[in-house]
Amino acid sequence: MRRLIALTAAAALAMCAEATAQPAPAPPAAVAPWTTPSNEDVRRILAERIDAQHDGVGIVVGVIDAHGRRYVAYGARDKGDTGPLDETTMFEIGSMTKVFTSLVLSEMVADHEVALDDPVAKFLPPGTRVPERGGRQITLVDLSTHTSGLPRMPNNFHPKDPTNPYADYSEDQFLAFLASYTLPRDIGAQYEYSNYGAGLLGQALARRAGLGYEELVKRRITRPLGMADTTVTLSPQLQARLARGHDAKLQPVANWDLPAFAGAGALRSDAKDVLTFLGAELGYVKTPLAGPMQAQLAVRRPTPNPALTVSLAWHILAAPGRDAVIWHNGGTGGYRTFMGFDPKTRVGVVVLTNAATPRGGDDIGFHILTGAPLAPPNPPPVEHHAIAFDAKTFDALVGVYKLAPNATLTISRQGDHGFAQVSGQPQAAEIFPEAEDNYFMTAAPAVLTFERKPGEPASAVVLRLNGAIVSAQRIAAP
Repeated sequence: MRRLIALTAAAALAMCAEATAQPAPAPPAAVAPWTTPSNEDVRRILAERIDAQHDGVGIVVGVIDAHGRRYVAYGARDKGDTGPLDETTMFEIGSMTKVFTSLVLSEMVADHEVALDDPVAKFLPPGTRVPERGGRQITLVDLSTHTSGLPRMPNNFHPKDPTNPYADYSEDQFLAFLASYTLPRDIGAQYEYSNYGAGLLGQALARRAGLGYEELVKRRITRPLGMADTTVTLSPQLQARLARGHDAKLQPVANWDLPAFAGAGALRSDAKDVLTFLGAELGYVKTPLAGPMQAQLAVRRPTPNPALTVSLAWHILAAPGRDAVIWHNGGTGGYRTFMGFDPKTRVGVVVLTNAATPRGGDDIGFHILTGAPLAPPNPPPVEHHAIAFDAKTFDALVGVYKLAPNATLTISRQGDHGFAQVSGQPQAAEIFPEAEDNYFMTAAPAVLTFERKPGEPASAVVLRLNGAIVSAQRIAAP
């Protein structure tokens, strides 16, 4: 999980890893002219993160500029794995996939196959109900800019296998949610990062082209650019080069499959291919995609962060004292990734990691691009000690709590176990009592303190997570 532009506990409490990363704000950029760090400097950063801070397993960094390409890799593909970790090592790239989906959109617009303001309903199965509001329909550009009014995740997302949560979510379920959803605000009125919306865009474009999503991306982007290692389905050769994913505790986890959400986060790639892509964005190679790439950046819509705008999937940060940096990150259950570039300095950076740690590699990417300070290490975890679970006491806490205008926290019980689930997240996380009205999680460094009068149900809960403190009022009984 990544933090949304304005971090709230509602967003941070996405304790189940998402198919894709949410945009995270860059730290303030250096005002003085910035010199891109040397390979030795980058290697020291990676070694410090992995060896001293124990906040990663393997990290590959790639930099492209007027002098060419260079790579720095440190760590391992897996604990004890002596295989090579380098620019050809494969990673799940998560939400970076969204940029490729929207570039397909831009390319199809250039070929007059679709228009940005085409209603998405035009490209879905006949009879599919798509929610409307105020007489306006959701368009392709609304989906690409996260302004459709559709939520981050559908509420009918209940994975059978939490280790591969998207694998069993079907297209029928995907469209059933669309048909049942009521938009909470006007289309185009507000930015809300939406994995669902990006997945819908991928499905619509694939249907228009008469191809599967993977083949669509290959024909339109990766083959023209010579990116042979960027794909959804791994050949045996690419599988042999795949780094093992790890969770935030650096424990191995399963890889993810995202059939219905392919356009939001299904691609895998390596640093070599991503630098090829960034090289095309920066004009270091001639490509027929140059026009669609420029057009992709021409569309701008605001976000809640005044320094940040969104184009067709790319996020554009107007850093203090310098020109904008264009970027996107990504994350799945075992990986955190980042790519970005500065059009003025013509420097591009990719950071690929095989551990789903909170910092990921965003701060490293921004540091190389702009001189922004590296994020501090996470504080050591607070030790919690669970007491006996009392079902009767816990039942007074069960209910729905309002975390934010569009986010709720549901507290539920199954036997002698209590759970917390943020709306739009794929599954609930178990919570454990350490005092009568105090609970903690092991899936995230979160603590919940319930407020109630003796003998009455809880009226509110205070959520503490990563320094954020949010009070949520109880709005519904179980």
